[in-house]
Amino acid sequence: MGDRRQQRNRPVLVVGLGRFGIALAEQLMAQGKEVLAVERHRGLVQKYSDTLTHVLEADATDIEALRQIGADEFDSAVVGVGTSIESSVLIAVNLVDLGVRHVWAKAINPTHGKILKRIGCHHVIYPEHDAGVRAAHLVSGQMMDFIKFDDDFAIVKMRPPKDLQGKTIDQCQPRRRHGVNVVGVKSPGKEFVYAQPDTLVSPGDTIIVSGDVTKLEHFAESA
Repeated sequence: MGDRRQQRNRPVLVVGLGRFGIALAEQLMAQGKEVLAVERHRGLVQKYSDTLTHVLEADATDIEALRQIGADEFDSAVVGVGTSIESSVLIAVNLVDLGVRHVWAKAINPTHGKILKRIGCHHVIYPEHDAGVRAAHLVSGQMMDFIKFDDDFAIVKMRPPKDLQGKTIDQCQPRRRHGVNVVGVKSPGKEFVYAQPDTLVSPGDTIIVSGDVTKLEHFAESA
């Protein structure tokens, strides 16, 4: 247990301080992680030197520059460079060659992602695509948040449809009638509770629902 806790608290290397990189670095710091940010452009290094704990000016496409800043001592690194596919790939392969155990990289399209996978990158992220898919679900329906997994399974946050309001989970039978599971309920001013058969759903509640994406969409449309 202690080893796992120590591993979770290990610092993270973030390469590239564009919008994705800085948002990632700030969130990691908000979660209590120590972050070393690397950026080749001096202006961005100066801009974020007071925001982030550790910011270094270096060209991460040069493996020797990465070795000098101790990149090989990190277990996790994120390549936030996306505007230049060539730079992104060079940085990622350098980190893989240095033995970083978990290399995450931002990809701007499927071809870019395929190259990153081929060179040994462990995790490929498509932030623009994922954000677009999520926004489409939020804009077109009653969903308040949407997280999709690879197998068309998703978890959503939404207001309860009318046929759930004022009823218990057992009374409205969302799994039998809609093919979805109500995982939890959050009432205003109260703590989140995991849904039980006798959990009452009120009009002002927020519910967490899981299931197939298509069934979730139909369920949300009935709200």
